[in-house]
Amino acid sequence: MVLCSFSFFFFLHNVVSLCVALSSGVLCICVFPLVLLFQPETPCLLVPQGRATNQIVRVSDTNHDGQLDFKEFTQYLRTHEKELRLMFHSLDRNNDGHIDVAEIQLSLHSLGVNVSTEQASRILQSIDRDGTMTIDWSEWRDHFLFNPLHNMEDIAHYWKHSLMLDIGEQLTVPDEFSEKERRSGVVWRQLVAGAMAGAVSRTGTAPLDRLKVFLQVHGSNGVSLLGGLRGMVQEGGLRSLWRGNGINVLKIAPESAIKFMAYEQIKWLIRGSKEGASLRVQERFIAGSLAGATAQTIIYPMEVLKTRLTLRKTGQYSGMADCAKQILRKEGLRAFYKGYVPNTLGIIPYAGIDLAVYETLKNAWLQRYCMGSADPGVLVLLGCGTVSSTCGQLASYPLALIRTRMQAQASALDGAPQLSMVGQFKHIVSHEGVPGLYRGIAPNFLKVIPAVSISYVVYEHMKKALGVGS
Repeated sequence: MVLCSFSFFFFLHNVVSLCVALSSGVLCICVFPLVLLFQPETPCLLVPQGRATNQIVRVSDTNHDGQLDFKEFTQYLRTHEKELRLMFHSLDRNNDGHIDVAEIQLSLHSLGVNVSTEQASRILQSIDRDGTMTIDWSEWRDHFLFNPLHNMEDIAHYWKHSLMLDIGEQLTVPDEFSEKERRSGVVWRQLVAGAMAGAVSRTGTAPLDRLKVFLQVHGSNGVSLLGGLRGMVQEGGLRSLWRGNGINVLKIAPESAIKFMAYEQIKWLIRGSKEGASLRVQERFIAGSLAGATAQTIIYPMEVLKTRLTLRKTGQYSGMADCAKQILRKEGLRAFYKGYVPNTLGIIPYAGIDLAVYETLKNAWLQRYCMGSADPGVLVLLGCGTVSSTCGQLASYPLALIRTRMQAQASALDGAPQLSMVGQFKHIVSHEGVPGLYRGIAPNFLKVIPAVSISYVVYEHMKKALGVGS
């Protein structure tokens, strides 16, 4: 059986020959995508990038010299095309030579991944070149030929993560997991990877976080960015810049676990009798927001402790336990929920704007620059996440500032006035004006890019170490 046409292999031979000429006798996989893009009659192929390219080299390099020659490369194409044909026939359930939306849904459902008709249509449109709303063999082959996926499980994983809503600093809509992933322990390994990434990211940006909290509470005294930093170092030395980071890291694990479990339960309640049905985006948003609010309600005392420890003076508390004891003794249990209302109210505008901006930017990029794929790439997703997170923070920041000031309020026994949420708002606007509602936002913005970047790098390394597929 002839798997690829003669003209297609002739084209590939020319591509590889040029790569060989450019790289002294071996296939330069870095040059290969560029050659594909500049060929006048290039098939509509999904050009390999990054990890996919490295995987092609690793799988195809039969003599293990770290390089590919033409023979090794064409052998990879023949073998991979056989795999793709088997996968195509597996999806084409009525054997009419075309894959439609219903067949995509059925195939993914059999693998434990439930997608809506809208999501299945997005998958189909990313491959369908001629606008027929079906996928024929040539479209399927050209799309996946340079993507080293070997079976339907790999295809399902690829599609599932192309639809994932990763929205920057805070994951408003948690990841979706299949039944097989839940049973195999992938869920918890992925949560551990996320917790480790969050721990390293928060530790790396802790000085900026402490400066943000310091300016939120004391910024009305005319303290500048550099002045606040200098004052903290003078008062407690360089180590003081990491005050409050310990509990900030400790609360990641319980918050992530509670959010995931709450999300699964809320999803089940929303589905009702529609067992196995996929949630729409707005339903996932509602479930994610409610799960976030549930997690925050349970771990909120740790948020109050974090703020108090971040703002503490040298020698004020001997540790987390001592801080909790002093708050309980002087202010009672209610003190552990100071600022809870503005904190909960802030979830909705942040999550809504973050999700809307992220989806808008991602879809705009796909429509303009990446019509042949459902995955815009890591850098684009990080960029979209950073911008959307920034927009979400702009909308919810006044509530976050009011929350922090309420958390920082000491007991009325010390003579400090205990202002409510509305009282805090009126006090800030009357004494500091509207800009007062955005005290400390500069260091908050400064930490977004390093926080997202550190999180991504650590998360990818942790997933690899824990054996979680990407």
